[in-house]
Amino acid sequence: FYEAKRDAFCEMLRPSRFELTPSAGTYFQLVDYSAITDEADTQLARRLTREAGVASIPVSVFYESPPDQHLLRFCFAKDAQTLERGTEILCGI
Repeated sequence: FYEAKRDAFCEMLRPSRFELTPSAGTYFQLVDYSAITDEADTQLARRLTREAGVASIPVSVFYESPPDQHLLRFCFAKDAQTLERGTEILCGI
């Protein structure tokens, strides 16, 4: 069930400038946004939520001393309409 949702989310996000990273056994897809901006993951996550209405989780919040990565987590355990709208917005960035 969730594998199909992940695959659909990844396929819809493929035309974007986000780089998909391998994810297995989770409800989240990691994406690298290095090609889009140099801003910190916490800043981009906040901006995406406020300006685009798409929530993500900055990976740095899981570290005491975060590495300099440009990674966000997106939850794909959503209904099809939400995934379609979210990826449509993300592909426009």
